[in-house]
Formats: sequence, C-alpha cells, structure tokens
Amino acid sequence: MNQIILILIVFILSAFLTLLIKTIITRLGGNLYTSVRGGTPRAVGLAPFIVLILFFPFPWNYLIGLIGVFAFVDDLIGRKKIGDLPVELGQLSRGIGMLLVMIVGFYYLGPVAILIALMIQPLNIADMQPGAACSTVIIISLIMALLLYLTTGNPYSLALIILAACLGYAPLDYKGKIMMGEVGNHSFGVSLGIIYTLLGFNIANYHGWGSLEVFLIVLVLLIITSILIAFIRRVNLKYYLIDKLLITEPTFGDYVMDVLTGGGLGDLIRRILLDKKELIIKKRIYKLLGLRRLVLNPYS
Repeated sequence: MNQIILILIVFILSAFLTLLIKTIITRLGGNLYTSVRGGTPRAVGLAPFIVLILFFPFPWNYLIGLIGVFAFVDDLIGRKKIGDLPVELGQLSRGIGMLLVMIVGFYYLGPVAILIALMIQPLNIADMQPGAACSTVIIISLIMALLLYLTTGNPYSLALIILAACLGYAPLDYKGKIMMGEVGNHSFGVSLGIIYTLLGFNIANYHGWGSLEVFLIVLVLLIITSILIAFIRRVNLKYYLIDKLLITEPTFGDYVMDVLTGGGLGDLIRRILLDKKELIIKKRIYKLLGLRRLVLNPYS
C-alpha cells in the first residue's frame, strides 16, 4: 500500500509541477518560450526531472541530476555559437553533462555507464515530435516494470516511478502545448538507461555473467528503444530525410540510424571523421541497414 501511495504522489507532483512550470515559463518568456505552434513553453521537462531526482535513490539520482542541470543550461542558452567553431554553447554543456554521467557512472557501474549516457540521443530525437518521447517512455517503462518484476519478484520498481512521472507530465505534451526541452528528454533518457542496467544486473546475476554481458544487454535495449522511436516517428522522419537530407526513398534502417546518430552532435562527429568527403552508398543491403544516413555528411 505504501508503494502505491508513493507512485500516486509521484504522478500528482509531476502533474502539479508541469502546470506550474508551464505557467511560469509562459509569463517569463525568453529562450524558454518558443514561437513554435503559436507559442509554446519549452523545458517544461523540468517537472519530471525534479520528480525523478527526488524519488530515485542514490546514486541514480546523481546521474539524473548531472545530466538534467547541464541540459537545462542548454535550454536556457539556446543556439549560440562558440566563435567560429562548429559547436554551440548548449551542445558543449550537454556534452559535458554526458561525460560526467559516464565518469561518475563508471565509478559505480563500470563501462555500462557509457550506454546510460548515450540513451540521451534517441530520447532527444524522439522529443522532436509532440508526444513521441512520452509514448516511448510510457511503453518502455511498462515493459521494464514487467521484466523487473519477473526477475526480482518485486512488483514495485523504479520503472513505475518513471511511468508515473511521465504520465503526470504527458497530457499537455500530447496536445502540443508544452515541450520537454533538453532537460526533460535527457533526464528520461538517463533514467531509462538506469533501469536497463538494473535489469541487466538481474539477468547477469542469475546466469553468473559479468560486466561484459550487462553491457551487451543494455546495448540491445538501447537499440530496441531506437527502433521503437523510429517506428513512432516514421512518418515525420520520412519527410525529414527526403526534404531536408535529400535521401530518396528512405528505408526503415535510415529512420533507425537517424534516431541513433542524428542531430547536431552526430553531424559534428561526421564532420570530424569525414571532413568534406561524401560517401555514396549504392548496395541495396547497405541502404536497408541505414548506411546512407549513417555516413551522410552535411558538410560535404
């Protein structure tokens, strides 16, 4: 009964903070209020972020707190360049947050902390469409709640905390009246990475496996998450790949690869690795696997 009450408190607090933060951002304006859809408060994902760090135990809340703070700096700063460098201040802030999650997480968890930090990427891409990130978090947290129950026998898990926090926030996001911002999708990304890791530990302990197997389990779950996001966003991704990236007849592999490697950070890495080279993918099997999107260099 106490656990049920706790989950209800998480839901109510997330819903209350969502309405409160929406109102505050709307009145204050600035970088956190965008003209999208006639005016939409951004970074309302502060609400679930606050709830997650309050109700996740140590050291998990530290990881969420780290990424959330640096992601919120990105939301506040906006798209400001660093001189002539191809990096924005916000991107730098998020990059620092990701590195800190990896470093601090490595101390507690080992190499799997790298994947926890990388969970930010697919959730960030999901948040580019109203409700997509919420749908992802709700579906995944429900599945993870079941899997954690099957592997521990405890019906109450951190997956339900994530679910309740998302359900409290989600209604206005589905209506397109608010946006998570980086603080929201990054926090959900890391929190999902944490419960993936907990499931990985449960499975590994049962079979007598080590850290490598935990890493592989979480990697598979990260890829499955990206596939789910690609499916949810498939219509929008199709038009984006055709109209913006000029990829003709994109495949589902292109959608998945965009979720895994798209965005400013992925393009920056491609620029560093490829300089101004353009790689042409012709074989059908490679196109099906999404290699056109993987090697697409916007600076070529």
